[in-house]
Amino acid sequence: QVQLVESGGGLVQAGGSLRLSCAASGRTLGNYAMGWFRQAPSQEREFVAAISGNGESTVYADSVNARFIISRDNAKNTVYLEMNNLKPEDAAVYYCAGYKFGIVTNPSVVMDAWGQGTLVTVSS
Repeated sequence: QVQLVESGGGLVQAGGSLRLSCAASGRTLGNYAMGWFRQAPSQEREFVAAISGNGESTVYADSVNARFIISRDNAKNTVYLEMNNLKPEDAAVYYCAGYKFGIVTNPSVVMDAWGQGTLVTVSS
């Protein structure tokens, strides 16, 4: 079983940038497609971005496309989410998740692992 730990959240002004990290242990991260999801207060968890196990394929939600970049370093067992031009509506708890059978964009899918989340706050 893979364990995931997110980091890098914090408070940023609108227009600013943050980079989130998701560190894996227990299994080789390259065996998993990885995704970032987020959940704002009183809202359902939503898909943000995903990347295939070898890093060759990426998928983004329309709301973050061209602003966020997902990447991975399998040698470091870490996945990243670079977030640029942040908007107040990007504020949420961000979670990373892993799935052995490919990219998943539906947060209701039973993933192989979820992290505990990292809070991103964007001030206007």
